[in-house]
Amino acid sequence: MATISFRGTSVAVVVDSHPEPKTLLQDVSLELTEQRIGVIGANGSGKSTLLRMINGLVQPTSGTVLVDGADTVGAVRAVRRQVGFVFTDPLSQLVMPTGREDVELSLRRTVRNGQERRRLAEASLDRFGLLPLADQSIYELSGGERQLMALAAVLAVNPSVLVLDEPSTLLDLRNRELLRRTLSGLDQQVIMSTHDLDLALDMDRVLVIEAGRVMFDGGPAAAVDAYRAVATQGLATP
Repeated sequence: MATISFRGTSVAVVVDSHPEPKTLLQDVSLELTEQRIGVIGANGSGKSTLLRMINGLVQPTSGTVLVDGADTVGAVRAVRRQVGFVFTDPLSQLVMPTGREDVELSLRRTVRNGQERRRLAEASLDRFGLLPLADQSIYELSGGERQLMALAAVLAVNPSVLVLDEPSTLLDLRNRELLRRTLSGLDQQVIMSTHDLDLALDMDRVLVIEAGRVMFDGGPAAAVDAYRAVATQGLATP
């Protein structure tokens, strides 16, 4: 497993309507080494910011983020070869007309031979049962099929770390279960934010993010209990 290190990491952004920068994450220090790591918390808590820092999509305002010692700012290309990222909405990630073309595009930088790219793309699609859909328009696919296409494109280049930002948000029950089983069978280290607490319970370690800080870090059942307590605090009994 990779070692992902957050060392005194903070992120602040300037918002037009506010005179002072808005803090999205504050003083996060973590060493992430487990194979399955979940991140839960309310909307706007900082989950996506935390995940996007792992492959340099967001840069820290202060502190550092390292992936096996490689800095996500100074060595971002090396980091992105190791870390694959899957967005919440696969349509923001699938840029080609068909899944086959998208997977081949992801391989273009590392595989120069066109026939070999086609072979590897088909192998990646077949792994997820997507080969019969390879040449369909991505707009004809279901939400679950699109999400799996995006996953196939990311995994085709064989990253050692897979980061997923709320991957089950747009899925129905069947496709959510398909995604769950797919993730459980991967060799990659998986770091995933989710509102689905059943998915969180599948993890080895779960972080609870609240107002830009890690307010709990531990086993999945205890983390879910901690999050429920925070989320329901102050709610009136009906």
